[in-house]
Amino acid sequence: MLLSELLEGLETEAVTGDLAVPISGITYDSRAVRPGNVFFCVRGFTYDGHDFIPEAVGRGAAALVVEGSEGLEAARHVLGSAPAAGREAAEPAPVVVVVPDTRLAMGLAAANFYGHPSRRLRVIGVTGTNGKTTTSHLVRELLAASGRSCGLIGTVHNVVGGKVLPAGRTTPEAFDLQNLADQMVKAGDTHLSMEVASHGLALQRVTGFEFDVGVFTNLSPDHLDFHGDLEAYFQAKAKLFTGLGSSYLGRPKDGPKAAVLNADSPVSPRLAAMTKVPVVTYGTGSEPADLAATDITLEPDRALFTVTVREGLGAGFEHVGGFQAEVNLSLTGRYNVSNALAALAVALIEGVEPFTAVSALSEVKGAPGRFELVDAGQDFVAVVDYAHTPDGLENVLEAARSLQPRRIITVFGCGGDRDRAKRPLMGEVAARLSDFCIVTSDNPRSEDPLAIIEEIRPGLERAGRRMGVDFIEEPDRRRAIAAAVRAARPGDLVLVAGKGHETYQMFADRTVPFDDREVLREAIAEAAGRSGPDERGGGAGGRR
Repeated sequence: MLLSELLEGLETEAVTGDLAVPISGITYDSRAVRPGNVFFCVRGFTYDGHDFIPEAVGRGAAALVVEGSEGLEAARHVLGSAPAAGREAAEPAPVVVVVPDTRLAMGLAAANFYGHPSRRLRVIGVTGTNGKTTTSHLVRELLAASGRSCGLIGTVHNVVGGKVLPAGRTTPEAFDLQNLADQMVKAGDTHLSMEVASHGLALQRVTGFEFDVGVFTNLSPDHLDFHGDLEAYFQAKAKLFTGLGSSYLGRPKDGPKAAVLNADSPVSPRLAAMTKVPVVTYGTGSEPADLAATDITLEPDRALFTVTVREGLGAGFEHVGGFQAEVNLSLTGRYNVSNALAALAVALIEGVEPFTAVSALSEVKGAPGRFELVDAGQDFVAVVDYAHTPDGLENVLEAARSLQPRRIITVFGCGGDRDRAKRPLMGEVAARLSDFCIVTSDNPRSEDPLAIIEEIRPGLERAGRRMGVDFIEEPDRRRAIAAAVRAARPGDLVLVAGKGHETYQMFADRTVPFDDREVLREAIAEAAGRSGPDERGGGAGGRR
């Protein structure tokens, strides 16, 4: 590819050099630059890519994409000095391309480089504060049940051509995202179900990516340390829906477009007014919806309900006839009923036969670490869940309470270097819906674990809980889980919340292996070997 082809459709402010230069690759990581690559200088939260121009030049970059006049000055300063280490003096200087926004340019260039793979897939994007992972997994499973080959991009893992690959961030950077989609096309996938995080939307990671269906789950305060306030957070998510039906190439893809919105969310009417495509609604509450769940019965490992689907989904999808069916969902919790309705709506839009889709819901596995039962032969229910927001924790605890356990013992914490305002709210939710709480560390990162716990405690106390009576504090997560197991009696439910599928714990100076599910199993085995059932319950330890 020539540099001119890579830059097609991008707004440029200045170019120094020959755009006919051939390029061999693109990257935003100076350490990954190879001869002939284009290096995009991205201003990050910790580092500024412009500071790494010398390394990129030394590694043989054929071109630099810089941001604004300051970026141009940084490039000129490097290129005006002696040849960078590792670069021959006779080699031509890299072309310098000045753009107003390197993140925006990176998204469009990535789409150009990989030949716009999203145009060769049916792309379903799922966004919302909670439920993205489960819903995107359910979408993939319902499509697969009908014989469609569907890739997956998300928090837990990625799936390309049926092969499971490790995931990094929820929504990858533009180059990585387009590369994954390109791999899916080459592997024979026809569909892609992906989580679309607010960071990915705000930071232009999905710019140049064309979605056919957008799914909205819900909105509650989260990531406000990044977005600033709830309105900015909403506007970031709204970008998925305002972009539906549009194309960066000026010619939208063939096939139906739809915005699938949660009728139970108060912000869904705003999204419906902002999108240009047909709207399909789903809900479990009193609001009318195109897909509605009623007569919901929750059991420890499943949910039973009746789904009523409106003719044509109320939005012109004539191929979908109205019907009513009994659903036996292999997941529990009212919020998972909502997630299942969203996935069912997508399946129907994509032409999956209703009976096939409804039947598949009885077999779906959902996502790891989402209300995942841990059965090690104990006489109480043990659950691990990723819930790390007040709204997410409330949903999980309400699901737990609907199972009518004798008591609910909740182990939870809050992540470091993240939105501090939600910490007391998490404490208040846990206190209100649990019988006993153990406040511990999540991923403290650079913060002092005890300082994070100090900010959670007011929420528990505001709910009338007393330390040493209704809750304890144990910053060591392994010991906190063990304390919950020791305190559990027959018929209780132990919930370990916050990390779900994660297999590590992040501290300021290290990241250590840590899987809540395995630690919980070990604690149950240790407690069973140390004492009989009638001896459990005392000596929880921790700060009283």
